[in-house]
Amino acid sequence: MVLVAAVRDYINRMLQDISGMKVLILDSSTVSCVSVVYSQSELLKKEVFLVELVDSISMSKEAMSHLKAVYFLRPTSENIQHMRRQLAKPRFGEYHLFFSNILKDTQLHMLADSDEHEVVQQLQEFYADFVALDPYHFTLNMASNHMYMLPAVVDPSGLQHFCDRVVDGISAVFLAFKRRPIIRYSRTSDIAKRIAHEASKLMYQQESGLFDFRRTEVSPLLLIIDRRDDPVTPLLNQWTFQAMVHELIGIEDNKVNLKNVGKLPKDQQEVVLSSEQDAFFKANMYENFGDIGMNIKKMVDDFQQVAKSNQNIQTIEDMAKFVDNYPEYRKMQGNVSKHVTLVTEMSKIVEERKLMLVSQTEQELACNGGQGAAFEAVTNLLNNDNISDVDRLRLVMLYALRYEKESPVQLMQLFNKLASRSPKYKPGLVQFLLKQAGVDKRTGDLYGNRDLLNIARNMARGLKGVENVYTQHQPLLFQTMENITRGRLRDVDYPYVGNHYQQARPQEVVIFIVGGTTYEESRSVALQNSTNSGIRFILGGSALLNSKRFLKDLEEAQRIARISTNVL
Repeated sequence: MVLVAAVRDYINRMLQDISGMKVLILDSSTVSCVSVVYSQSELLKKEVFLVELVDSISMSKEAMSHLKAVYFLRPTSENIQHMRRQLAKPRFGEYHLFFSNILKDTQLHMLADSDEHEVVQQLQEFYADFVALDPYHFTLNMASNHMYMLPAVVDPSGLQHFCDRVVDGISAVFLAFKRRPIIRYSRTSDIAKRIAHEASKLMYQQESGLFDFRRTEVSPLLLIIDRRDDPVTPLLNQWTFQAMVHELIGIEDNKVNLKNVGKLPKDQQEVVLSSEQDAFFKANMYENFGDIGMNIKKMVDDFQQVAKSNQNIQTIEDMAKFVDNYPEYRKMQGNVSKHVTLVTEMSKIVEERKLMLVSQTEQELACNGGQGAAFEAVTNLLNNDNISDVDRLRLVMLYALRYEKESPVQLMQLFNKLASRSPKYKPGLVQFLLKQAGVDKRTGDLYGNRDLLNIARNMARGLKGVENVYTQHQPLLFQTMENITRGRLRDVDYPYVGNHYQQARPQEVVIFIVGGTTYEESRSVALQNSTNSGIRFILGGSALLNSKRFLKDLEEAQRIARISTNVL
């Protein structure tokens, strides 16, 4: 079973057994969980005539006893308080309560005590406490994602809250799959270690009965790693469709906001990009930008053929056929204009920011050696007036991550150049990145130059030549998956929690990145799964990153660290 199917199954089970007109009441987290897997029209088919947020429905006094209320909420103390108030003065005929994670006994008693009018028909736990973006990719959409970079002493309760939310999300995935995993984590990361131990405590001690499923031959593996092991991937420009849309325009819960793009009709100002609902996107989400242009041209040609045949209406039968096919025609028309708009807008941004020029140097910094040539290329781009401030910053960061030990003098020259050319970015941010994710802090072989096998592989790739200079980078995650597939993930780098060890190669692996995932990594996972290696990988993270979000988290962590240093 995959993520999207698991969440859809829960929502189907919530709605299908309750007959009649319904109102679906969600919170700010579950609204994302539902919206990425279920469309408005599908909800209507299930007789859901109203979707409300739990905090806004508290404000309303109007009685609607003809409607049955289906609540789907996270089991937080705020939500329990909302429920208590709403059950004290019921507005709906029936109440069906579903929680996205494990309820505490005290919360259950509170709800039972509040149901004086006996309107609650059922209460269940449906473990969909995550946002299933794609079949093998989930996120937790955490606003406080920057917390993973802060030492525990800075904000102990904030960090505990962060860890609790991550453990909740991970445990929900395994409860949805009815599995209990063996757990490993990245050795150099305090927060990965803490989350791994807390998840293990929940699954093997506090809720061991709940996780005691029928044993599979080999337990699945949960590997918890830290974004700082690979800070390069979220800093790079992207050239495959889904990743590129997120990098240049932004995707939130599989929706793209196009309000700022020219004069678009109202129904095209927010578009859905979902592999479940859009066949063209599903076929092209991992393709290169160049190929996308060709494929869109073919789609436009196909549409024009259909449009032409629709203009040729001569008989009553033709007219009836056109009316029957009209919804499909409208859908096709909407899909064509959506993808044409996206590609046109991205082409414009690529041209304005000279991203082909920038990206070539980025890829060289990420994939190939040659410090002298890299220094010259970055210096030239810093001097180029057409390059934006944020692109200059990313180039200096990528250079610093690669050559922090090899060329400290030239690194200082780049810091000074960045400060004079883009004064809004202080060099302190690059130094903060090195402090967070420099070579001494990372687990794994980010540049493939520590391990003989990786060095040989890189040399072979260099001799073979690269098919596309803009997409030669592979995230560290690719190597991690390869190591798991070959049984080469070293215990010393990725220790086990407790005395639960993997006896044989796992068939299911969930890799969770504390600090967030990228679409480049989810593409790697989907391609790896398509090779039929006998292992199914699932990727999850605390947030969904592009370079903008990664830098925002970095700036926020730096700001808090600075304040706490002054206070301490």
